[in-house]
Order: sequence, then structure tokens, then C-alpha cells
Amino acid sequence: MATKIRLQRGGRKGYAFYSIVIADVRAPRDGKFTEKIGTYNPNTNPATVDLNFDRALYWVEVGAQPTDTVRNILKGEGVYLMKHLRGGVKKGAFDESAVQAKFDAWKSEKAAKLDSVRNGVANEKKATYEKNLAEEKKVNEAIAKKVAEKKAAIEAAKASEASEAPAEETSNEAE
Repeated sequence: MATKIRLQRGGRKGYAFYSIVIADVRAPRDGKFTEKIGTYNPNTNPATVDLNFDRALYWVEVGAQPTDTVRNILKGEGVYLMKHLRGGVKKGAFDESAVQAKFDAWKSEKAAKLDSVRNGVANEKKATYEKNLAEEKKVNEAIAKKVAEKKAAIEAAKASEASEAPAEETSNEAE
């Protein structure tokens, strides 16, 4: 039986959500599968992957062929790195503790990169928000200035009308 590791689509129209499954090559995309080993959500930034690492590693080691997208996901999660390191243990290049140390170092480096991406996105959002807020404040100040000028003009007109009205009354009384 030829086995594939592939994505099984879920979610609604325009908002795809995928399950990472082990399935027979002949099975339909969303049909029967052998085992579900994780999920993949491309709608978040960065994409969210929830993977059962041990089962994924097992299936890759026994020869299940991943699709291109799943291969990239597995590489990103370190499954292929661990397979490579375990091959080194079988050949006697290094021991299990060295494998775990190398894998942990890689994982911490990847986590640091991911945090920097998240922080960059958050900082960019904050900077954009502050820029938009400053522009809005400028517009509001300009509007407030125009309104104040209009009110001052109206007050001046009322004051001039008030001063002219008593002058006319006194001139009418004098006659």
C-alpha cells in the first residue's frame, strides 16, 4: 500500500483549514484516511501548525511520501532534521544526547526567529495606528480651527449688529 502524508481540506468557503493526514494514495482528498497527525491553519500570520511530532517522524521514517506543502510544513517543524540526525546516530556519527542538543538548539533558534516576526508585525501595526491617529488629530485640529473662526465671525457680526442697533435708536430719538 502506497502511503501519502497530505492535507485534508476543511473550513468554510474562502477560509481554508487543513488536517494533516496519513492516507492511501488512491483515497480521495477529503475521503478515508489512516491517521490524523495534525492541523494546519494558513489564515494566521504566521501560519499555525499543530503537529504530533512523534507520529509524523514515524511515518516519514517508514517511507510515507508527503506532498510538497506537507514536506515544507514538516521541514519547518523539524521532522526532517530529526530524521537526518537519527540517521547519524545509526551510522555512529554521534549519540542520542548530541542529537537532542542539536535539535533543541535548532528549535530555540527557530522560536527566536518566529518571535521576531511576530514582534515585527505587532510593531508595524502599532506604528501604523499611531501614524493614522496623528493624521486624524491634525485633521480634527484643522476642523476645530475652522469652526472657531466661524464662531468668532458670527460673534463679531452679532456684536456689530448690537452696537449699530442702539446707535440707530438714539438717532431716532433725537429727531
